[in-house]
Amino acid sequence: MNFLSQPLPQLPAPDWAQIQALSIVENGDPLVPLGLVSSPLRVYPAYFHLGVPQALSECYVRRSVLTRLQQSARLLPAGIELVVLDGWRPLAVQQYLFDTLLHAMRSHFQQQSEAEITARTRQFVAPPSTDPRAPSPHLTGGSVDVTLCDSDGVFLDMGTEFDDVTPWSYTTAFEGISRPDGREAEVIENRRLLYSILTRVGFSNLPSEWWHFDYGNQSWAWYNHQPQAVFGPVELAGIESRWHQQVSRFADSYL
Repeated sequence: MNFLSQPLPQLPAPDWAQIQALSIVENGDPLVPLGLVSSPLRVYPAYFHLGVPQALSECYVRRSVLTRLQQSARLLPAGIELVVLDGWRPLAVQQYLFDTLLHAMRSHFQQQSEAEITARTRQFVAPPSTDPRAPSPHLTGGSVDVTLCDSDGVFLDMGTEFDDVTPWSYTTAFEGISRPDGREAEVIENRRLLYSILTRVGFSNLPSEWWHFDYGNQSWAWYNHQPQAVFGPVELAGIESRWHQQVSRFADSYL
């Protein structure tokens, strides 16, 4: 058995208090678009295609995240490709996702307290935050949502759809099946493959989401026993802010 098909480890649930207590020393790694990256990645901005308000038609990640995604994709067997579904998110998208799932949880868990409902929601969507001490993971550019497809662009069976909010979305959910049938055995292998190639190059996985991986942010630092994170919240610079910065530097040179 090679590393691509090793049984998945049971990781602890994230302790968000500990995670957000970790310091962040921002390293300035820029956001880069993935749309021009023709190989070895595929890019499919899932929230844009799902019609989420203000979702981007492009996927952005930190430059070092892109490098590691390319490294991980090259570990895949021939005929299987890595697909990026989401990376950096605007705050408005994070707010929409959190509010929408929170509303669904409130509708179906009416006997539970607000704290319990919020905790259920947080298993799958982080509360929106640009706090430099505790940002939402996707707002750092260090979180990516990914899956696998075949050479024809058909998604492999991962057991659930992307952004599923049932217990089957947990990365190791199918590992507990003692006698998997043919389809379940395929799901197990596909999840092991995805997890193996990404953790091999330094990503960490969120245990409640088979598709979610982190690098450089507080979640990554906590799961990889790092003393600090290197990615804080980051904004996608528009033309106005870029020009202001450039003119400011140019003008300062004449003072």
